[in-house]
Amino acid sequence: MTVRWEAFLDQVQERGEYGSRQEAERVARVVLALLGAHLVGEVRAQLAARLPEGFALILLNPLQSAEPLPPERFVRATAAWIEGATDQTAAWDVSAVLSTVADAAGDGLINQILLQLPAGYDLLFGRPQPA
Repeated sequence: MTVRWEAFLDQVQERGEYGSRQEAERVARVVLALLGAHLVGEVRAQLAARLPEGFALILLNPLQSAEPLPPERFVRATAAWIEGATDQTAAWDVSAVLSTVADAAGDGLINQILLQLPAGYDLLFGRPQPA
């Protein structure tokens, strides 16, 4: 089931403690564009089907990544794309968006997503995996 645009942004805004929906949207766009560069095939398509249309298009037309970034570099890349962001604020931003994505995706799809990503992304999605 697809999450509504407003509901998705409301969750991101609440989790990120952003002052406006516009700020939540800006962060969501950057994080989803970077995430889309790390996912391929059916997994990316299934996730896109569960996101609001505008965010699904961003996920399906991602920024280009030559290689999957480890979680720390993903956060740094996010900071580079958000004006005024630091690694610390970008980690907060990534967590706000990816935990919302995880809720929309559900556990089964999140497990498939995590298989495509380097170790450590489970924490960014707010879904720590057993060691």
